[in-house]
Amino acid sequence: MQTTGFRKLVFSLAVPAAALLGACADDSPVGPDRLPLTINASVAPAMSACPKLAAPAESKLVFHVYANGVQIYRWNGSGWSFVGPEATLSADAAGNSVVGIHYAGPKWESNSGGKVTGTVIDRCTPNPNAIPWLSLSGVSEGGGIFHRVTFIQRVNTVGGKEPTYQGSAGEVARVPYTTEYFFYRAK
Repeated sequence: MQTTGFRKLVFSLAVPAAALLGACADDSPVGPDRLPLTINASVAPAMSACPKLAAPAESKLVFHVYANGVQIYRWNGSGWSFVGPEATLSADAAGNSVVGIHYAGPKWESNSGGKVTGTVIDRCTPNPNAIPWLSLSGVSEGGGIFHRVTFIQRVNTVGGKEPTYQGSAGEVARVPYTTEYFFYRAK
C-alpha cells in the first residue's frame, strides 16, 4: 500500500515538473508558482481601421490584455502636458483576472515581475474622442509573460484624451480610459 501512495506522490510531482520543463523549452511564460501561465493570445486585433499599426510579419502574438485606468495630464501654464498612464491589466474584459500594471515609461509589469518598456513607432486615430491607437517597439526585462516581447499594439481605445478646459498652475487631471494591448515576440 505504501508503494501505491509513493507512486501517486511521484506522479503528482512529475506532471507539474514536466509542464515546467516544457515551458522552459519553448520560452513560454511561467507564473509566480513557476508553472506555465495560460495566456490570452488567441486572436490578433482587427487592424482595418489602422493598417499601418500591424505587427511585423515575422512576429508571434504571445499575450493580450485589457487595461482600465487613467491618462494623467498636468497643466503647464499654457496647455495640458502628458505625464503618463496608470492602469490595471486584466486577462478578461471585465477586469476580474488582474495580471499586471501599466505606468509611465511606458512600462507594463506582470504580477510575476517581468517588464517591458515601449517606444512609440506610429499612431492612428480612428476615434477622435479617444487617445490614439499605437504601435510600439518593446524591450523586455526579466521573465514571465513579457519575456522577449519586441512589439506592442494599443488598440480599441476609449477615453483618455486631455481635458478641453483651461487648467490652473500645476493642476493634474486624471482622465479615465480603457484599451487593449497586444504583445508580440520575434519568431
